[in-house]
Amino acid sequence: MPRPKRCRQIGGYPEYWNFYTDSEEEPITIMLSLEEYETIRLIDLLHKTQEECALEMDISRTTVTAIYNSARQKLADALVNGKNLVISGGDYRLSPDISTNIKKKGNDNMRIAVTYDNGEIFQHFGKTEEFKFYDAENSNIVNEQVVSTNGQGHGALAGFLKNAEVDVLICGGIGGGAQMAMREAGIRLYGRNSGNADEAVKAFLSNTLVQNDNPTCDHHGHGEEHSCGSHGCKH
Repeated sequence: MPRPKRCRQIGGYPEYWNFYTDSEEEPITIMLSLEEYETIRLIDLLHKTQEECALEMDISRTTVTAIYNSARQKLADALVNGKNLVISGGDYRLSPDISTNIKKKGNDNMRIAVTYDNGEIFQHFGKTEEFKFYDAENSNIVNEQVVSTNGQGHGALAGFLKNAEVDVLICGGIGGGAQMAMREAGIRLYGRNSGNADEAVKAFLSNTLVQNDNPTCDHHGHGEEHSCGSHGCKH
């Protein structure tokens, strides 16, 4: 009987998920898994050794070598042969960096997160300094807590919410990359909302909160090529 595949630990979700060619022909798309992306990030960007990469990903050195070689081959194929590159899926788990101040939610509870600033829905997801978490059971709120993000950015915030067991995110503007991260994390998104955070959660629980199809915001200049507005291991 083959040994079960060991879940690979990654440090967070990417800031950018899709890379497209400008070919006039319909290009082939290459899928790069999250663990393949992580080996490129750790080894090529952060200049870690394969031994250090294996330690951070909680897998063997030989497994890192296989994943890294696969990732490099895919990158070369995309660059040389003009193919689209999309990061998605894989056999991974997020690094367990969840704050000890965040209470565990009950088994039958839904956790709703709202980008939070003085009682209001904060309008720029990527610059969120605090979330307010609401745990609900049978459409009733049973627990509330405000938590700090510790200055994390777009991709890291998605991992932060995933580790915090969030099921639903209510926010203002949110960029395309962060929306991809929410889908990857299995978090339902209600973007481009404003006003009082508590009232928005009540509207969600009463099924009257609108799920905007295009929750990006209208301003630029924050380092992303978009307007701002599940895969993985079971554990």
